[in-house]
Amino acid sequence: MKYAFLVLATAGLLSCDFATRETGEAQSFKFIGNSYPTEFDSLYANRLGADDYGMHKYVLVLLRKGPHRDQDSIEAARLQRAHLDNMNKWAEDSLLVVAGPTYNHDSDLQGLYVFALENVEEVKALAADDPAIQAGRLVMESYPWYSSAALMDVNRIHNIISKNKI
Repeated sequence: MKYAFLVLATAGLLSCDFATRETGEAQSFKFIGNSYPTEFDSLYANRLGADDYGMHKYVLVLLRKGPHRDQDSIEAARLQRAHLDNMNKWAEDSLLVVAGPTYNHDSDLQGLYVFALENVEEVKALAADDPAIQAGRLVMESYPWYSSAALMDVNRIHNIISKNKI
């Protein structure tokens, strides 16, 4: 009985909304473990901007250590907070799909962005407003990138699974 309750509680926690093919209205799928819908859903694919291969065009940005990293700890912390706030705004505006730091701090590569945009110049203009880039703590390299349209739902899913907000 204890296991049945655990399974039912887990199923309730792991519910996601997907569009149904017939009506286009949200349908709640409850799944446990690796069980999830596996058939093509044209409405969901369309909502994610997927092409016929389930792919989407993005701009990948690599963030590297910049030439000006000599700020004191208070200024560095202020810039980092402003950098994170900027990323959160882009995510809320559905511009930033994925972002994160590397965890090898000895590396020149500090992190990456994946933007839900196709135009590298547009992304360069957006990222130029990032306080860490403006201060020279970070520099960026931008590349057109083609990957799964499923990335478009990463932020929505992340909000469901994260206890603490960044």
